[in-house]
Amino acid sequence: MAFLLLSSVLLVLVFLTAEVTLCTGSTECVARNFGHDSVVCECNSTYCDSVGSVSLPPLGQYSSYLSSMAGSRLKGAQAQVQVKSTGAGIRLTIVPYQKYQKIRGFGGAMTDAAAINILSLSAGAQDQLLRQYFSPDGIGYSVVRVPMASCDFSTRLYTYDDTPGDYNLDNFTLAPEDINMKIPLLQRAQALSPRPLSLLASAWSAPAWMKTNGALVGKGSLKGQPGGKEYKTWAQYYIRFLEEYAKYNLTFWALTTGNEPSAGRMTNYSFQALGFTPEEQRDWVALDLGPALHASSHPHTHILILDDNRLLLPHWAKVVLNDVHAGRYIHGVAVHWYMDFLVPAEISLGVTHHLYPEYYLFGTEACSGWNPLDRGVKLGSWDRAEQYAHDIIVDLNHYVVGWTDWNLALDQTGGPNWVKNFVDSPVIVDAQRDVFYKQPSFYSMAHFSKFLWEGSQRVGVSASQKTDLEYSAFIRPDGSVVLIILNRSSSEVQFEVWDPAVGYIPSTAPAHSLLTLAWNTH
Repeated sequence: MAFLLLSSVLLVLVFLTAEVTLCTGSTECVARNFGHDSVVCECNSTYCDSVGSVSLPPLGQYSSYLSSMAGSRLKGAQAQVQVKSTGAGIRLTIVPYQKYQKIRGFGGAMTDAAAINILSLSAGAQDQLLRQYFSPDGIGYSVVRVPMASCDFSTRLYTYDDTPGDYNLDNFTLAPEDINMKIPLLQRAQALSPRPLSLLASAWSAPAWMKTNGALVGKGSLKGQPGGKEYKTWAQYYIRFLEEYAKYNLTFWALTTGNEPSAGRMTNYSFQALGFTPEEQRDWVALDLGPALHASSHPHTHILILDDNRLLLPHWAKVVLNDVHAGRYIHGVAVHWYMDFLVPAEISLGVTHHLYPEYYLFGTEACSGWNPLDRGVKLGSWDRAEQYAHDIIVDLNHYVVGWTDWNLALDQTGGPNWVKNFVDSPVIVDAQRDVFYKQPSFYSMAHFSKFLWEGSQRVGVSASQKTDLEYSAFIRPDGSVVLIILNRSSSEVQFEVWDPAVGYIPSTAPAHSLLTLAWNTH
């Protein structure tokens, strides 16, 4: 009897030890299938898969990280660089002396909805989620876009000064959403990050009393003209926002001239917007926002124009940047990804870069599930992960220096969203079960954000023949090379990489996969 009892105790101890090991040692994806073309990885307060902090292999070896429709999620491996060609049909040659733009960073948006969803989890699960994005063990997000007051991904309509006629902004005050949700989460994210986060502010609408339509939503612009009291007050509103956040040790790398100014010129537009023509934006920056920022305690905060779909380029940039008075205050052009298919990147991004190389291009918003024909959350959609990777590669290959996803986290319906404009997100929260799901698009972002550090420089890469592979190559500040390859075809593709500095790297891109290769050159 005693022997049986001892055996039972030992079995229980072994079982408990195995459970603990699973929670702390294993980093494998806990896959769940919701009936789409791939899986999500489920995380809770005690466990979440992670590739961990990545260190480069010694000279003569290379690392590969694979995610695929078949279920791989940042699956890592190391192998030897070879002296001789493998004879693979396709060769990608790194051309290090062809140098292009330097990377600023990758990230997502801390909307009211994202904050609500993160805070709906237990403290342990919240920490897991933030670590996944911002810690060295996570995917290395360095950019966070912060809406100034409410947007569609809020639960109510508000601005920071809804007192009519308050041109001195005496009643300007941050909202409970800022104080109780976004600011504490941003501080926690910053504490996890190994480097200062690049915060990016965007306003959706001015207070209704400043606007021609007297409302936060729909078609409307600022009353009066640039240089007038509404335009001056709207510029000071930006300064006050920066000052209030600075009290919480949160300083902004950049601000945009306003989210999607074209939306505020559309009749019956359904949510918050503030219309600007490129001419109005040019004059507002030259006469009001630029001088106000320059004279403030935040003169080094960058101004990014447009913050709208890239199909408005290069026309918008020509109108604003050709003006010397506006141009001297501006650092870059912010683009959204919606309807990218209408205008080739070479026309919108390429031409803009070549006309104005001193201004950088930066992606400030993208999400899947925005299209009415394919709306909302799709748990496990690999197709959407491919859409992300394709767009990022195209953008990077056309001089964009960073790419910002939309909501950091949404619920299973794709909200909350007061106008019911539901979309998808790389992280979906199930508060009832105290879990969150990392979508394939989370790993799509990771293949870029985890490996392309700030200061990484795009370099040339050429293919020996026409191929279905999409790719972009970079040399990081530490001298290592990172090559990202997307295979959207239904066939496996064998290829080799030739880097004159090290040799030949044999590789395979499985059907519907995303691959990051990294190696040292010294």
